[in-house]
Formats: sequence, C-alpha cells, structure tokens
Amino acid sequence: MRFVLQLSQPVAPGAPPTLTLHVDGRLVEVPDDGSSLLEVLRQHLGRRSPKDGCSPQGQCGCCTVWVDGAARVACVTPARRVAGRHVTTLEGLPPALRHAWAEAFTAVGASQCGFCTPGIVMRLAALGERPGPGGRPRPPDRADVERALLAHLCRCTGWRSIIEAAELVYGTGGPDAIPVAPAPVGRPPRRDMAAAARRATLEGGSPQVVGPEVACGQGGFAEDTAPADALVAVPDGAGGWALGPSLGAARALAHRVPGRNSTVGLRHPVEVPAGEWALVLQTTFVEPAYLEPDASWCVPGGEPVSPLANGGAFGGKRSTPVTAAARRLADEHGRPVRVVLSREDVVRVGPKRPPVAAGVRPDGSGVLRVARTPGSAPLDDWARMARSAAAGLVVEEVAVAGPPVSGDLRAGGWAEAAVLVAALEAMAAGGVGPDFPVTVRSPAGAVATATVATSGTVRVAVSAGEVLDEVVLRSYAVGAAHQALGWVRSEGVAVDGDGTVLDLTIRSFGILAARAMPDVEVVVQDDDGPPVPAGDTVFAAVAAAAWLVAGLPPRWPTDPGGTS
Repeated sequence: MRFVLQLSQPVAPGAPPTLTLHVDGRLVEVPDDGSSLLEVLRQHLGRRSPKDGCSPQGQCGCCTVWVDGAARVACVTPARRVAGRHVTTLEGLPPALRHAWAEAFTAVGASQCGFCTPGIVMRLAALGERPGPGGRPRPPDRADVERALLAHLCRCTGWRSIIEAAELVYGTGGPDAIPVAPAPVGRPPRRDMAAAARRATLEGGSPQVVGPEVACGQGGFAEDTAPADALVAVPDGAGGWALGPSLGAARALAHRVPGRNSTVGLRHPVEVPAGEWALVLQTTFVEPAYLEPDASWCVPGGEPVSPLANGGAFGGKRSTPVTAAARRLADEHGRPVRVVLSREDVVRVGPKRPPVAAGVRPDGSGVLRVARTPGSAPLDDWARMARSAAAGLVVEEVAVAGPPVSGDLRAGGWAEAAVLVAALEAMAAGGVGPDFPVTVRSPAGAVATATVATSGTVRVAVSAGEVLDEVVLRSYAVGAAHQALGWVRSEGVAVDGDGTVLDLTIRSFGILAARAMPDVEVVVQDDDGPPVPAGDTVFAAVAAAAWLVAGLPPRWPTDPGGTS
C-alpha cells in the first residue's frame, strides 16, 4: 500500500492566531486554525465524552454538547463561532446531575456500548434547562423527549429504555408529563454487575462491562485511549493511507469529501428463482450501522488495540482493516499510529448484510439465493447456518456487483431462513396479519416468541437459560426488536449498477427514529439452563412477526420512507 506523510504544517510568521472560550467553567485558549468545536474539544482539550460518529455530517448526535446552555452538535460547529461563549461537555455537568443520568441509564439498560450515550444525555439534560412561562422551567413530556431524540441515532437499545431513563431522572408527573426538576436517582435494587457483564458479553459477542461509567462514554474506545503523540492514518481513497499529526491534518491530506445522501431508489440485485412458490422474499444491501467507526492504534512492536471496545458491532468489525494497518504503520514509522475510518469509509469498505432472494413451497422446500460481491469472502458459513434453520432450502451463492458483504453480521443466513420458515408456518395456520405469535429457536437453544399487535406494540417472551441480569437481557431484546423492525420496514443502502454505494450519510440507512419505534414489552423466562445469547433469536422472531403484519409483501424494506 502507498501512504502520504506530513508531520508538520507551514507556520505563518509571527505568533499563530488563537481564540478563547469557556469550557466546563474554565477559560481556555486554543489555536484558531479552522477546527470544528469537536476537534478542539477532543484534540486540544482532551475531552473524550463527545464522540465522533459521523463528523462532519452532523447527523448522529454523538458529539452533542451545550453552548450557552443549549444542546448543539459540535462536529459541524466551527470553533470560531463559539469564541467567548460557554461550552459544557458531559465532564462539565454538575456531578450530581451527571450521576443521576448515569445511574438512570444503568438502571433501565439504556446504554450498551455507550458510544452514543454521552451526546444523548447532554440533549436530554438540556430539556431541564428550558425556560417556560414566567421564566420557570417547563416540564418536558414524552413527546418532548422523543422529539429531542430525533437529533440522535442509537443502534443498540431500541430507544424505549432511553425514554424510560429520562422519565426516571425527571420523575413521573402523570401519564404524559415529566417534572423538570431532576430527582436524585438512587441505586436500583442491588445487581450483580459481573453477572450483568456476562450477559452483555454473551449478547454482544465480545467482552463488555456494564455500569454508570459506560453511560458516560468510558467504554474504552480506541479513539479515546490512543496516545496523544500518535500519528493518525486515514484511507487516502487509492488503496493506501494518508498520515498526519492529527485527524484533521490526515483527512486534509486524503482530500476527504463529506458523504452525501442520494435520491436513488434501493435495488434488489438477486433475482427470485423460477418456480411455483407459496412464499417469495427479496432483500437489499443493509448497513450494520454501528455508531463507533472502526479505529485502532498500535505502538511499534505491540499489539493493536481492538476496534470493538465495549460492543461487538453486530459482527461488522470482524474483518476490519484498521488493526493490521495500525500494526504495520507503527512498525514502519517507529512511533504510535492511530488508524481511523470516517463514516463514509465505513460505508464504502465495511461489510453489508447480503441481499437475498427466496422462493419457498408449502412443504418448506425451495431455493434461497444470497449475493456475494467481488472481493467478499465465500459465504459458506452463511449457507450452513441457513440450512440449519431450514433444511428444505437449497442455498445458492450468486455473484452480483456491490459493496463487501459478510456472513458475520447478526445471525447471518440463520435469521433469513428462520424468518421464511416461521412465515410459512403462519401462512398454514392462517396467521398472516397482526397479533399472531411467532416462535423461533436458535441453534444455541434460546427461544423467543414475538407478536406485533394491531396497535403496533411488540410483545416478546424470551428464554435464554440462566438470566444473569434481567435488565441487560431486556435491553438487548428491545434493541434486537428495533433492528428487526428496521430490517423489514425501512433499512437499505442505495447501490448503483456498478456496485458503488451511493448513500454515505448515516441518516440514509433507514434506521428507525425514536418516535417511529413502538413500545416493546419483554417477558424474560428463566429456564435454569446454561446462559445463551438471545438477541439474535428475538431479531428473527420480531422480523417474522413484522413481515406477517405487513401481509408478507415480497420485498423488504416494505416502507423505505417510514423512519420517523
């Protein structure tokens, strides 16, 4: 691979210009070099709670801070625009308020990886600062909370627990009102946090911790732990890496162009096999859309830091290029190197859920075709998992143009086949429509029964062996339901005929917003067996139930515009 290296910038004669602002109650002076407020906070001042999930798209909300008490997205705010003003990060909130939010999020399972949580906390905490009639604070209601969350994306939790956390912090003042005065949140009934972490690790597929520090964004993300003097490497767009002394400098050398959202419709690139079918399904490319972009760092001769941090990214980072690049570049340059993908890089080179096309007969036999794109690894494991869920299906791999695909993504192959089997069984029982319970058993032994009611409420009963921690298990079940509903109803990535991804902004993936997410009722059943992961089982069961409610249309997503 080739790389570009620039270790210093030309300096104009005389002292470089600076600007001053108040950050977390302290007057600071920073270089006036055209940086965004997010760059100033993270690179110059070491504030790690504001996260870079999409910079400079301004669409994920992970970098939200307060400017003069009002919530603002820092990545699209020029630092010059806030000169002389008061900026507050999560680190600068009054300790009692920060503690209240962290404890509330922990109590109801409103954070999993914790990457998006600090920005969400800052947005929701700002609701308590708004003046109402006569200058007194106006109590926010649930609609206020859901509206505030429109500025954010969360891929893990499914939103409902976040709303519950807001209600817990503000206290309940009626069916719709939330009193504005933050009430101290005591610790919930004593929980075994080690057991909670075990359940989270099972569900996330990688080591995880659970606790208030996670809600504060302290999940050990690579971008937060890299040495301050590390070189920064970003893709240069030509198969190599551009290196600079800072993230901004490296991106400038790579001539990075911010992503755009296309108006091109979704394609379903795999044709349904010829035959007389009782059930047909076509899907499109789906972005895993984990919020933390791939990042790693390494010292010469060392082991690169994992890009997974406090979550498994739904399997989307198993083939990431950042760890190998961090090791190689650190050895080549004899100093620490931090490798970072932008949101656009993740979309271009990260794996997608492969499109499928299936035809199934009433007896369960049929053909399930899956797309494999140039450069993608063979989907042998995907096919094996599909056959484990539906022995009557012949699985065929079909070559199509498109971005990388992977069988590593959440329940790859198995979920598609399980949904087809469940839908066929419901058809035979006359269960097409709402309120029909769908039961799915995973290869690991977890069982989930999902129903989507006429009202839209999703009801899930889940059995996954020893519960370990009900809060965490419920959180993952709600998150899986959110992702399943999006998969069926709204999610997809536009790709042109040559296979180039056209939708590069995080808002273009079709992720369901908070106010589009229905209530989810979860019943956790303890069957005394060994603990097994349950989220993927809930994912398949809710997807099947959502498809039944829609009437089993042959193409997903069924409602591409229905995200908000």
